[in-house]
Amino acid sequence: MDLNLVTAFVSVVDQQSFTSAAKALGLPKSSVSRRVTELEEELGVQLLHRTTRKLALTEAGRAYYEQAEKALTELQAAAESATGMDTEARGIVRVTAPVDIGVLGIADIVAEFLKEYPDIHVDLSLSSKVVDLVEEGFDIGIRAGKSRDASLVARRIGTSALGLYASAEYLKTRGRPKALEDLASHDCVLFRGRHGKALWRFEGPGGEPASVEVRGPVNVDEMLFVRQAVGLGLGIGLLPTIVIATCNRVQALEPVERILPEYSMGGADVAVVTPSGPKRPRRVTILRDFLVERLSPRCEKQEHSARA
Repeated sequence: MDLNLVTAFVSVVDQQSFTSAAKALGLPKSSVSRRVTELEEELGVQLLHRTTRKLALTEAGRAYYEQAEKALTELQAAAESATGMDTEARGIVRVTAPVDIGVLGIADIVAEFLKEYPDIHVDLSLSSKVVDLVEEGFDIGIRAGKSRDASLVARRIGTSALGLYASAEYLKTRGRPKALEDLASHDCVLFRGRHGKALWRFEGPGGEPASVEVRGPVNVDEMLFVRQAVGLGLGIGLLPTIVIATCNRVQALEPVERILPEYSMGGADVAVVTPSGPKRPRRVTILRDFLVERLSPRCEKQEHSARA
């Protein structure tokens, strides 16, 4: 089998578009599309559902992707070993991650990794801002949301949508909203709002767009603070399911509950990203694969538990 076909397919899934995959591979979009089609013809199955709005894996495609991505990673590791490129697992790996995921989501994973690889030092930077990995010298990043940076290779680990949450104390005092428009008369904890108000846009029960203008006593630019404020009863918050589930897992903050679950906002991919390039130090590859292996099942489990 032509590995170029497999590489094209894996890149399309990682990048979530033919255009981004083409940029990452340095190929015309038509070439990438043709290679994926040739792979499907060779396998005799459809791997991707293609629509004008998005790409989605078929059941066969998901199963094939999991095996193919693992095989390509092993081939790269074998090539690095054969060429003697940085064969020792030692040195510094610089990682950047969002504050909420870093504080609550990966501390135990990093601790486990360092026990297994004591000669590797992890330099972890937590920031709410999306940093330029190459410009600022990071080896690995954890990102939520679709990446448009063709210089990065993304390994998807899960999806996180936004849902509405409130504390039992707040609901007891102010009442439970029964419809989306009820939010206009409630206090809301605003993430990057303007002048004490924000427009929240949702997908309704049937996928239809819906929106409501909300107001609140506090506006903040850090999602972990929003989660804490909601738990303390300051208002209703629009929070990522992965943040909710991570807090639930470590029992770090006051409990909250989902309200109006039929309304959600988007579904952002969560991914481990690395700068593209033919050569990557073995210590970086080891930590990247370790994070993907540990975070993928956790993200999947957290997404289900947060939606429950």
